[in-house]
Amino acid sequence: MGKALNPDYTPFHPKWYRRRIPIFWWLRKRAYVKFIARELTSPFAAYAALLLLIQVWALASGAVTYSRFMSLLARGPVILWHAFVLLCLLFHSITWLNLAPKALVLRLGKKRLPDWTVRVAHYAAWFAVSAFTAWILIGTG
Repeated sequence: MGKALNPDYTPFHPKWYRRRIPIFWWLRKRAYVKFIARELTSPFAAYAALLLLIQVWALASGAVTYSRFMSLLARGPVILWHAFVLLCLLFHSITWLNLAPKALVLRLGKKRLPDWTVRVAHYAAWFAVSAFTAWILIGTG
């Protein structure tokens, strides 16, 4: 019945041309590799946040629970794992802060501030917060 109304009708759609893209396309440019590497370090940031929440929970649960948790963290393999996590977090943070001038455009009047000023301001804030946190932890430790 469909053929009588429209003789050009076919129940199949034409096969569209789709260029084949290899699975490791992102290895061709350094910028793509850095992007993928930063994205792959995101779960380590989530892990660090979760670990901090668990540590707060252990602290709220009492001295015995907290000491058990801290003894778990003091084991050799856990220390090595957390050293690797720290490297991943540093890479993630540095690459993220280097992108700040692309995401945040600051203007002074009609003139745009150079990228390096935004980048330096972000690194200065990161250093200030880190120094303050270290001062609190070492001063009360």
